[in-house]
Amino acid sequence: QVQLVESGGGLVQTGGSLRLSCVASGKIFSISYMGWYRQAPGKQRELVAMITIGGRTNYADSVKGRFTISRDNAKNTVYLQMNSLKPEDTGAYYCKLATFTSYDYWGQGTQVTVSS
Repeated sequence: QVQLVESGGGLVQTGGSLRLSCVASGKIFSISYMGWYRQAPGKQRELVAMITIGGRTNYADSVKGRFTISRDNAKNTVYLQMNSLKPEDTGAYYCKLATFTSYDYWGQGTQVTVSS
């Protein structure tokens, strides 16, 4: 069973930075990509950033130039460096591990709150 554990969320002022971490454990096979999603109250969960097994990255337009996704394969960890945070970045951030076998795994989420 695959488990994802996120950390690094918190309360920060506008313009501040946070770094989220997601550690994957368990029997991990056929990884397609890992990504970060967020969900604000009353809104649908949306993709923030993703990184494929080949290292290709993709970002939501709203975070381009401010957020950076990276990974440490040796530690089975993916990171999300978030700079120049805005109040609209507030939400629960979830880590996702997608596989080529169509099984997807999610973490429990970590809250990010950006005060104005």
